Amino acid sequence: MRIQLAQRTEADDLLGRSPLALLVGMLLDQQIPMEWAFTGPHTISERLGHDLTAEEIAALDPEEFATLLAAKPAVHRYPKSMADRVQQLAAYLVEHYDGKPERVWSDAADGKELLNRLLGLPGFGKQKAQIFLALLGKQMGVQPPGWREAAGPYGEEGSLRSVADVVDADTLGRVRAAKQEAKRAAKAK
Repeated sequence: MRIQLAQRTEADDLLGRSPLALLVGMLLDQQIPMEWAFTGPHTISERLGHDLTAEEIAALDPEEFATLLAAKPAVHRYPKSMADRVQQLAAYLVEHYDGKPERVWSDAADGKELLNRLLGLPGFGKQKAQIFLALLGKQMGVQPPGWREAAGPYGEEGSLRSVADVVDADTLGRVRAAKQEAKRAAKAK
């Protein structure tokens, strides 16, 4: 299966080949449209001149990295705070996983352990961790025992509630519609 979260071929290709890009896209996915968030890693890579590495991002001067994210078009609505979060994530990956993000999930014994590892990542709360776990299971073939249960409602087969369920422009529209309906229903209560 081909990742299509950015809805731009070159950005989606990077997400599919770079576990770090996929994690950074997920981290950026807040308070901006999903496609903008998941295009962010590609934009950062273009500005650096090569694919991302956790070691390089962690070692960059924080002000220079914030400036890199703020250059137009900005990588995020809040480039300075998100640059800090991306660097925190990169530093954590270097410290705990030798800079290899795929190690977060490659040897997890089960879904619960994988969820706990994701919850340990800077910037990953419960919802973001469960959505990313569902994305790994549904689109990346990372399916340790109990992964669907650990992902909660985001792991449900056939659901259309998060980025984990976006596989093309049609499912993107359907996920957006489902989110809008959920917001309307919550307001009506």
